[in-house]
Amino acid sequence: MSKDSKPTLAPLWGNVFNMLNMSKQEGESEILKKIPIFQDLNKRELKIIARILYERTYEAGEYMFETGQPGAAMFIIKDGQIQITRNSKSGEELVLATIGNGEFVGELALLDSSPRSASAFVTKQTIALAIFRSDLEKLFDNNPELGNKVMRRLATVIGLRLKATNDLLINLEDEYATASE
Repeated sequence: MSKDSKPTLAPLWGNVFNMLNMSKQEGESEILKKIPIFQDLNKRELKIIARILYERTYEAGEYMFETGQPGAAMFIIKDGQIQITRNSKSGEELVLATIGNGEFVGELALLDSSPRSASAFVTKQTIALAIFRSDLEKLFDNNPELGNKVMRRLATVIGLRLKATNDLLINLEDEYATASE
């Protein structure tokens, strides 16, 4: 073999690597189908989305993202735990939510790059799957039907979270009014 020629994988090894990659995508497809944003997708569509997932391990004490940073990706917690935090006006760090296995965070980043409204602090080693908006947009340009399905479900999820936030605000206002009496 000359210096300039590139080694090629034997057909058997190529098939093994393809099977390993397919197995990983099938595992990630199982995770994706449990996420409300992807519930309407069939197996083929889930595998298409799985191809644009990036996996990263975060260590405890690390930030996945911080308040004010531009949103670029949504994260699915494959294994581990994070806390969603925000500083109060007095500077006290408040824990808004604890997110664990099979849950997701940062879905607004799939819509635009507006600054993160909270931080994601890793409380124990976490393996996360990231979906970057830029990759999703390219995918949707080539597959508008898939894009339509995902965006409709994304709108539903964001709407449900907004309603829950409104209910929380009303409850807080009621508590404040009762405490003031």
